[in-house]
Amino acid sequence: MSGIGLIIAFVLAIVVMILAISKFKIHPFLSIMGVSLILGLVAGIPLVNTTGADGTVKQGIANVVGAGFSGTFTSIGIVIILGALVGTMLEVTGAAFKLADMVIKLVGKKHPELAILLMGWVVSIPVFCDSGFVILNPIRKALVKRTAVSSVAMTVALSAGLYISHVFIPPTPGPIAAANTLGIGENLLLVMGLGVVASIPCLLAGYFYAKYIGKKIKAKDEADVNSGDVTKTYEEIVASYGKLPNGFLALSPILVPILLMALGSISSMAGWTGFAANLCAFLGTPIIALAVGVLFGVGLMASTGKMKDFYNMTNDTLKTVGPILFVTAAGGVLGKVISVSGMVEYITSNAAILEKVGIFFPFLLAAILKSAQGSSTVAITTTAGIVAPLLGVLGLDTPVLMALAVMAIGAGAMTVSHANDSYFWVVTNFGEMEVSDGYKTQTMLTLIMGIAAMVVIFPLSLILR
Repeated sequence: MSGIGLIIAFVLAIVVMILAISKFKIHPFLSIMGVSLILGLVAGIPLVNTTGADGTVKQGIANVVGAGFSGTFTSIGIVIILGALVGTMLEVTGAAFKLADMVIKLVGKKHPELAILLMGWVVSIPVFCDSGFVILNPIRKALVKRTAVSSVAMTVALSAGLYISHVFIPPTPGPIAAANTLGIGENLLLVMGLGVVASIPCLLAGYFYAKYIGKKIKAKDEADVNSGDVTKTYEEIVASYGKLPNGFLALSPILVPILLMALGSISSMAGWTGFAANLCAFLGTPIIALAVGVLFGVGLMASTGKMKDFYNMTNDTLKTVGPILFVTAAGGVLGKVISVSGMVEYITSNAAILEKVGIFFPFLLAAILKSAQGSSTVAITTTAGIVAPLLGVLGLDTPVLMALAVMAIGAGAMTVSHANDSYFWVVTNFGEMEVSDGYKTQTMLTLIMGIAAMVVIFPLSLILR
């Protein structure tokens, strides 16, 4: 099959995949793998390797699937595992709580919405947004009781901060996987930097929307300043958490890998040579930099007396990361099928329309996948696999533009969170809101933030090359 028929087959494959995941509740791994196999066969990929008259070998469908699957593990598997380990270490040692405490002291207690927003943004860089909300919810409730600020405003601000870094900033698995799939995985520092830039309009939008919606909706746990119902203060909650590590130890598993990757980038740009350059390049490789971060995390666990939990913590982390790795690999298979099917060549020869769509194509595709099946990580990894072969056609084929494509995918993957998203229920339930209020808060918040991100990402894609 070729030409317009191949495009129609691709569109139908995406529709089938979305229905399989969202309506028939088939696991994303099986859905993506099944659709990839069927699309490959429909596209004319042979059953077995064949040799053409000119001696060129055309891979069979089994080899294409295997190459797409193994390629993902080769490039990204260890990075995702190490990033998840760092996040779990910060969680179990109380370091995530310490980072939140540092943000509170920096911003001040007179601006609770801003404090909880930035607190969520920092904590969710290494920790999944769902876990981050559970970790920080006691602080949110304490600040509501202490300041009598709107509980809904605090819930929305916390949700916004957590969600923003979850979709934009490595070492969260989604952005790491997308960066590797799009060919920018060796320059995670660039992705992190642009992730911070893309976060700014979302943070502003999240803050002002939280302030606005907090005046319109009431939650069940709103503070009553006249009731005398003041439970634990913020300080009492911190104390009840146990011994917290000092600020440097809490920050080191995140900060040290960033510094090492920066050192590697500086070495490359400065044209250093010899042993020093090789050492910097080695330490700046994402796998090695995150491995060093894990070592600092081990030191963090030792200093807080948590080493006895290290084995079980690692085991639990691997169980959590496993589904992400397999879904990411399945997305790699879909991308590989697309790349060898002839679809890219056809689109390239008729690229005028797609070129005009540009950076909005990955955004819209991720938004469709996110809204349809609920998981931001699945939306990110699947979209990255589909977009990767089309980067040249879309005009997104330089390192900076590839990183901006990761940002566009992340913006789409937060648009929108509703009833098929586990995070929607975490925010709604822990925020003690009605489901109808969840649509007015969480769903509308994610729509506004996704659009706000693209307001910055689009012009950057025109300026930066």
